[in-house]
Amino acid sequence: MRARLPGGYSAQLDYSKVGTRSGTTMSMKIAANGGGNTLLQKVEALSGQQLANCYQCGTCSGGCPLAGAMDLLPDMLIRHISFGLPGVLERQTFWVCVGCDTCVDRCPRGIDVARVMEALRQIHLRERHDPPALAHLTDAQLGELPPIALVASLRRSTS
Repeated sequence: MRARLPGGYSAQLDYSKVGTRSGTTMSMKIAANGGGNTLLQKVEALSGQQLANCYQCGTCSGGCPLAGAMDLLPDMLIRHISFGLPGVLERQTFWVCVGCDTCVDRCPRGIDVARVMEALRQIHLRERHDPPALAHLTDAQLGELPPIALVASLRRSTS
């Protein structure tokens, strides 16, 4: 069975019967068609991380102290990047990340998710997307924001 995936990829599933007691096996080959996934290439180049090493265990998301404030959990954000799904740079997840490195300490594959989030912030600002607006927030709300949100809001004017 063949399927087309977003981001210029195609997948081929192969099923084979290996015996009545052992069930079936399945393998999937994913190949790039054409230009490939440029966001993935940019993120990997800036962060120094190989996102293909992530096997979606969810440990980074389970340990994240700010996961409840994210619109897409870190493991799912990595999956969206890997598959070239649209809308990654419109997410708030990488702005919410404070870089506490809890995800890094817990990742069984050694992926530095905080560096991936920082790479996404850099790409977002380089492409001149608007960072989150903070002008409408009250002083009390500003006091509760993670420091990285304030830094990120100022990066646009200094980058």
